[in-house]
Amino acid sequence: MDVDVNNNTRRETITFSATGSEYFRIWIVNLLLSIVTLGIYSAWAKVRRNRYFYSSTHLAGGSFEYHGNPVAILKGRITALVLIAGYNIAFQISPLIGFVMLVLMMAVLPWLVWKSLQFKLYNTSYRGIRFGFGGTAREAYKYFLWLPILNTFTAGLLTPLLHQRVKRFQHTQSRFGTSHFSFDATVGSFYKTYLLFFALLLGGFIVLIGFVFGSVFAAFASNAGAATKAGSIFGAIAALYAWAFIVLPLFLTMIQNLIWNHTRLQQHQFQSQLTWGRSTFIMLTNLVGIVITLGLFTPFAHVRWLKYRLEATSLLAQGSLDEFVATTGEQVSATGEGMVDLLDFDLSL
Repeated sequence: MDVDVNNNTRRETITFSATGSEYFRIWIVNLLLSIVTLGIYSAWAKVRRNRYFYSSTHLAGGSFEYHGNPVAILKGRITALVLIAGYNIAFQISPLIGFVMLVLMMAVLPWLVWKSLQFKLYNTSYRGIRFGFGGTAREAYKYFLWLPILNTFTAGLLTPLLHQRVKRFQHTQSRFGTSHFSFDATVGSFYKTYLLFFALLLGGFIVLIGFVFGSVFAAFASNAGAATKAGSIFGAIAALYAWAFIVLPLFLTMIQNLIWNHTRLQQHQFQSQLTWGRSTFIMLTNLVGIVITLGLFTPFAHVRWLKYRLEATSLLAQGSLDEFVATTGEQVSATGEGMVDLLDFDLSL
C-alpha cells in the first residue's frame, strides 16, 4: 500500500509474492535436471528461477520481468569453468605457466564482470522498460582489478573504500530507461560500518575467550574426565562461532541500509529498514531448518530471506510514479535502446 509521507512524497512499498512451496517445486526440478545433465541445465534453471522471483516482485502495481537467455548464461559458466580448470592445470605443469595463467585470468576477469553487469540489467525490465548499465572497461579494471590488488598490500585496510567505490560504480552507472541512478554514501560511512562490526566481533571474542577458556582451564585443572574436557573445548569453539553468526546479520543489515538509503533514481529516494533482530531470527531459523531437513528447507529459506530484504525496501516517490514511468517510456521510445556489443554473455556471478 502507498503511504503519504508528505504532500509531495509517497512511499511505494515493494511486495514479494513468491512462496516457499511454489519455489520448492521449481528448485527440486532444477536440481534434478542439473544433476542429470551434468550441470548443463543449470543455465536454464537460473532463467526459470529468476523469472519466478522477478515476476513475484511488485512495486506500485507493476512487476519486474527477466529476459535472460540461458545460452548466454551457459557461455559464461563454460568460460569460468575453462579459466578455473586452466589455472589449476597450469600450476600442475609448472609454476611459470601457472603464473602466466594467473595473469591472464586477472587481465580478463574485470572485462567479464563488466559484460555480466550489462547483461543482468539489460535483461531486467519494469512495466516494459528495460534497465541498463553503462560504465567503461577502464572503470571496470580500476574497481575490479587495480583497487583489489592495492587492497592486498594494505592487509585489507582499504576494504571499506573498495566496497564504497564498487557500489558507487554499480549504482551510478545503472539506469532505468534513460534515467540514471545516483549514489551518495561516503567512504567514511563505510568505514564506520566496518569498524562497528569488527569492534563488536572482537569485543565479543575477547569476552568469550576469557570466560570460555577459563572454563576449559578449570576442566583440565580439576582432572575432569575426557568427555568433560572434550565437551568444554567443543563448547568454547561453538560459542565463538555463535557470536560471529549473531554479529554477521548486524553487518548485513547495516550495509544494505547504508547502500539503499543513499541511492536515488532521479528525484526518487530509496529507503531500506532492515533490523538486526529480525535479520538474525530469519538467518538462525533458516540455518536450523536447512540442517534438520538435510538441505530440503533451502528453497523456503531463500524465499524467507529474499522476501524480508525486498519488503524492507521502499521507494519515496516525489509525485506520481506512474507519470515518471510513462515519461521515461516516452524518452526510451524517442532515443531507442542501444544494444551494447557482446551483450549475450553472462558470467553468472
